[in-house]
Amino acid sequence: MESSLTSVDSDDSNNALEDLEIDNLNDIPEDVIFGHQESILWSDENDENSDSRPRSATEVRDPRVSLRRRRRTCSLSATISTEREPIIRTNRRTIYTQGRPPWYNSQGQLKEPFVIGICGGSASGKTTVASKIIKELGVPWVTLLSLDSFYKVLNEEQHNLACNNEYNFDHPDAFDFELLSKTLKRLKEGKKVEVPIYNFVTHRRETKTTSMYGANVLIFEGILAFHRKDILNFLDMKIFVDADPDIRLCRRLKRDIQQRGREMKSVLEQYDRYVKPAFEYYIAPTMAHADIIVPRGGENKVAIDLIVRHVQTQLDARGFKLRPKLVINAIESQPPDTLQLLPPTPQIRGLHTYIRNRNTPRDEFIFYSKRLIRLVIEYALSLLPYLPVTVDTPQGVPYEGKLCSVKKVCGVSILRAGETMEASLTEVCKDIRVGKILIQTSHETGEPELYYLRLPKDIKDFQIILMDATVATGAAAMMAIRVLLDHDVPEGNISLVSLLMAVSGVHTIAYAFPEVKIVTTAVDKEINEKFHVVPGIGNFGDRYFGTEPMICSFETKKWKH
Repeated sequence: MESSLTSVDSDDSNNALEDLEIDNLNDIPEDVIFGHQESILWSDENDENSDSRPRSATEVRDPRVSLRRRRRTCSLSATISTEREPIIRTNRRTIYTQGRPPWYNSQGQLKEPFVIGICGGSASGKTTVASKIIKELGVPWVTLLSLDSFYKVLNEEQHNLACNNEYNFDHPDAFDFELLSKTLKRLKEGKKVEVPIYNFVTHRRETKTTSMYGANVLIFEGILAFHRKDILNFLDMKIFVDADPDIRLCRRLKRDIQQRGREMKSVLEQYDRYVKPAFEYYIAPTMAHADIIVPRGGENKVAIDLIVRHVQTQLDARGFKLRPKLVINAIESQPPDTLQLLPPTPQIRGLHTYIRNRNTPRDEFIFYSKRLIRLVIEYALSLLPYLPVTVDTPQGVPYEGKLCSVKKVCGVSILRAGETMEASLTEVCKDIRVGKILIQTSHETGEPELYYLRLPKDIKDFQIILMDATVATGAAAMMAIRVLLDHDVPEGNISLVSLLMAVSGVHTIAYAFPEVKIVTTAVDKEINEKFHVVPGIGNFGDRYFGTEPMICSFETKKWKH
């Protein structure tokens, strides 16, 4: 999958973002939404034009409206400075409108992202350089993280100083490097993080945060990106963006006077008092850590081309195609110990006869599918841990029974076919919470792609029933399990429940995630060139929801499924 990424320069970044009314997201039902191929977390800094009081690219420009609520910082694709927004996020929902490709290998292990650090003085062009690198790379998924998201929470005295433009936002003590280090560590591990949103109108962190995940390429930029050794250890490539001090000052003057209504005298005083000393004492010395120094910022096409070539070489060494590798994985003669097969009684065989028959009417297909789903859900629940318990019957006689020791159970369906199993789960588990993960196969690459997820915030504390109607290669199931693991769900707390699986899919999941329990009603031996189970049951979702394509028979001149 390829997509172009529009470079965002300092003069037009505000206009590009003003059309996005992010506050309207509060009206969307609360979940989390994943989107396009390159995601950028827009910082509270407007491109390279930062100052000792960096502000959001979408901040209200009229200083008289200081109490107005600031628009949300959100994760955006740089392809859409003038197009639609590819990622929508609220406090619980994340939607990827063009799908996130796999971020792990065929063994389910995380593919470590390539981390680029970009440092430089205020208004030197760091974000412009980052945007142009992303544009030239054209890789499936890129995340841009700004140091400005990690300003410390101010106490009352510091807050008063900030309101009077007397607080030094360029000093290292102004940043929460401990939180930054933890965030970069989790992103490098491919796990979910909550990035703070710092409001420069109120000089406080907002209660809501922005959810971010690991990516193929992670770009971290900030004026003090190279200040701490522990941060440097996370960086695979270090770039220092250099620009003439007069140019940087002119950019600050133009921005602060035109966009923020400030007086020239105030801007110059702040520059001399905080910004210039901070560059000389803290920023310029870190140039020694840089692998590449880029003079003139985003205007230096030669330097950017060299950087892109090196990054592409590193990414090629880490690249792979997931689904074909899953198909050709070695298949053991014996089923894995984690496979739990519903006993093949005559009743089970009879239900399979109905749902496998291509001539079964849709209403009967749905009826018998629901019966079989109910049985496999009940069977999966019987595999949870139970403790002995004694109760008194109405006759006053004690009864030695069992009680499930799991207090929190959550169902997660892999859309769309997995959604057909939700009703049976909710019928047998009172007040159970249900999450959703939408994974679709790309028509261009044949790889699974993550489009949408909605999960409880405390999902790591739950026993998970992961539901999908059929599992062929195991690619979609593997992605769903990887998402759960990235949300800190213990591998042993996951049970993958399906109506039908292929042998290769069973072994793929068992090999990649040896602690995940696999529960199904039947296992077929083969997968065809379209990655469908053979003999199988066809496309379960199409048959269940009635979306099978219509084909005209030239012999009978009639349309049929």
